[in-house]
Amino acid sequence: MITPEENELLCRVVGEAPMGQLMRRHWTPVCLIEEVSEPDGAPVKARVYGEDLVVFRDTDGSVGVLDEKCPHRRVSLVYGRNEEGGLRCLYHGWKMDVTGNVLEMVSEPAASGFAEKVKHKAYPVKEWGGFVWAWFGAAENVPEFVPPPWAPTEDTRVSIAKVLLPCNWAQILEGAIDSAHSSSLHSSDMVPARVVGAKATDKAWLRPSTDKAPRMQVQRARYGFRYAAIRRPIQNAATHEYVRSTVFVAPASALIPPNNLYNVANVNVPMDDTNTAFYFLAWGHSTQTPETETWRKFLGQTVGVDLDESYRPLRNEENRFWQDRQAMKAGNFTGIKGFPNQDVAMWVTMGPIADRTNDRLGASDMAVVEFRKQMLDAVRAFQAGEPAIGTNGNAIPKNVCAFQAVVPKTIDWREYETTYVWADGIERPDLEPSYSVNT
Repeated sequence: MITPEENELLCRVVGEAPMGQLMRRHWTPVCLIEEVSEPDGAPVKARVYGEDLVVFRDTDGSVGVLDEKCPHRRVSLVYGRNEEGGLRCLYHGWKMDVTGNVLEMVSEPAASGFAEKVKHKAYPVKEWGGFVWAWFGAAENVPEFVPPPWAPTEDTRVSIAKVLLPCNWAQILEGAIDSAHSSSLHSSDMVPARVVGAKATDKAWLRPSTDKAPRMQVQRARYGFRYAAIRRPIQNAATHEYVRSTVFVAPASALIPPNNLYNVANVNVPMDDTNTAFYFLAWGHSTQTPETETWRKFLGQTVGVDLDESYRPLRNEENRFWQDRQAMKAGNFTGIKGFPNQDVAMWVTMGPIADRTNDRLGASDMAVVEFRKQMLDAVRAFQAGEPAIGTNGNAIPKNVCAFQAVVPKTIDWREYETTYVWADGIERPDLEPSYSVNT
């Protein structure tokens, strides 16, 4: 349980809100590269930390992330002409390039020199891992872009499902790091089976345990924390344990325990206080990781089928998330297709910002409790002048990854040697074993 004041401090990101200012000290995904793949193509609207943005790819292939409103009379540039190296406002023809320089002011006398005196708001940009990223911190202090742990190289396959949700970022993140719920909410999609470890099929993820009440253990780090959900395995229960270790990467991402073919991650970008861009990723070697459309179909998050053209879910509270009660009677636990959609139903029904003051948390909520405590400590430290969590050399090390395995009880999960999932016989990028991590 936390106080109303702490809940506000944790959740609010718009304007001068401390948590939003902390998040601005990290490179932030703005949209998918596929949304602006075409030079001189249609501009895209985005919203991050309460700021309305326009994203476009110019004639030469460079991407710009600009303030959506034209600096002249503040009309939307999303409707502008993307042509000949810049974005032209329809109202009076002002034209801006990807760095915010005003190239032309056709409504002003050429001799006035006015264009040289105006600079439009533009953000530093990086393309990587399927995303267009931008830096929203101080323009005079732009750090080097460091690849995220789920895209260690440019050629790593990253398949992304994107959904825009009408709720706060923190309740989504808490869902991503809550391992206990998967044994109930996702029990029809993450099916217990007599397997030696988690396996992926084209219809479900198999897991080697029927245990619905995991023991939780946490290891705090400077980038976030690791934790383990420890369950009784179906086989060799007297001598072994089934461990699912998740990694929280501050401020708003999680490395999810993988299956036998590919790795999984969750990235959450606050659009504002009550809306979030939720991204669910499969990543790994191209021979084993599903392609984007296959991944979205598997999750039930395909544009035009499950989502509208703006990535907003067609399933919502008004239509009960398309819940099938007949399927529930036949044995399906939730009656909702696609396990991320099951999560979405839970997150959205908490309300725009979950009221944590009345939570009744138990032993299985240890990771959720740790997230709240760590991020509240981090934002208070940031307010006191310390660097934002996960910055200034405290980014997640390359040898830290999520994992799942059936391990002997004599082995401490914190020292269990592992690495991310990759195709057998093919060298992994930046291959380092993950064990004894005490950062």
